[in-house]
Amino acid sequence: MRFSNLDAWLRWQETLNPRTIDLGLDRVRRVWGRLGPRRLPFPVITVGGTNGKGSCVAMLEAVYRAAGYRTVAYTSPHLLRYTERIRREGKEVGEDALCGAFDRVDRARGELPLTYFEFGTLAALDLCLRWAPDVAILEVGLGGRLDAVNLIDPDVALVTTIARDHMAWLGETLDAIAGEKAGIFRRGRPAIIGSRTTPAALRARAQDVGAQVYQLGQEFDASQAAGGWHWQAGGAAPLAMPLPTLRGPFQLDNAAAVLMAVSGLLERLPVPVSAMRQGLQRVRLAGRFQVIPGEPTLILDVAHNGQAAESLAANLRAFPCRGRRHAVLGVLRDKAVAEILAPLTSLFATWDLGQSEDPRALPVADLEAAVAGASAAAGAAKPASIVAHGSIADALHAARGRADADDCVVVFGSFTTVEAALRGAGLA
Repeated sequence: MRFSNLDAWLRWQETLNPRTIDLGLDRVRRVWGRLGPRRLPFPVITVGGTNGKGSCVAMLEAVYRAAGYRTVAYTSPHLLRYTERIRREGKEVGEDALCGAFDRVDRARGELPLTYFEFGTLAALDLCLRWAPDVAILEVGLGGRLDAVNLIDPDVALVTTIARDHMAWLGETLDAIAGEKAGIFRRGRPAIIGSRTTPAALRARAQDVGAQVYQLGQEFDASQAAGGWHWQAGGAAPLAMPLPTLRGPFQLDNAAAVLMAVSGLLERLPVPVSAMRQGLQRVRLAGRFQVIPGEPTLILDVAHNGQAAESLAANLRAFPCRGRRHAVLGVLRDKAVAEILAPLTSLFATWDLGQSEDPRALPVADLEAAVAGASAAAGAAKPASIVAHGSIADALHAARGRADADDCVVVFGSFTTVEAALRGAGLA
């Protein structure tokens, strides 16, 4: 084995390919051809989209586990530990098992320069094959058509939302981005579209490939009801469902798409309605409007694009914060900062800005200028303070220090921002 511990493997993988992102299926297909079959011998659900992927994976995992099935889930990125990316029946993969998978991938690749993400995806698929679950749930990393996860033909493909993100790789227009996301759809298999207002190119692409299209608001729907909500597909009677434990009105759209995906596999994996309800009530996912009670209340959200920021703003308006809101923000250089700030500028009394250790982090001086500019452009009341700090931990410490007991401190902007805050607050 090339390395004996996980940290060494990961450091080496970061150097193997000169490009951090190198989209294409040629390398992974060649390596996987030496490791396993293109069609896994158990049902596979692939989840793509711009926002909501992690939530849908977690809900699918919870529903199938509630029904008694053995699950494997693969997601990215992680918050605190790389091992979060691969879960077997809800539990993180062990480091020894992951290192063993890395070794098998390394031996199979020959001299092919896999990227960090490709290496991890192949390792996850290798473990899936060895564990032989009842169902595997795979999250697309970036895009869809050329993402390493698309190496595997899914039995059901779910696309959540389409928004402007990763434009350098996916295209500048929503139709172009939708075309890339639609690359996970397959002929004759369910293609679930979990948004009412998605670009027309997404449904058109699904129809072009001959997939069985089911779109929220058309072939299935969700409607709020007293104490919960109703899910309906086709001409069947509505099913009463509890609200998912994940917060936000948009989570109803995600939950409805998840139930449609489950319905697409009912012949192979029967799931009683009781398990659907239990799964929605049991699901947990860190960093998605995660509320940590205290004085002040701490709220963590990985929102890192305009669409996610709009959802965060809606959640904040609905959340009963008795005092003022204080922002702790850090973003990455390749994100549209103005789009993130636009729906949120008027909601915060103070801004504490930081820069994570991620080499892609936007310099805090640039972020300070962006926040000041967004506040002026929105015509919002000038925040009491906009302060730049040397780190996310310092920004969080300052925000908590000035907040009153009934205030809310909201940390957002990227996965690495939330990670740094969790560690800085001693919550890791």
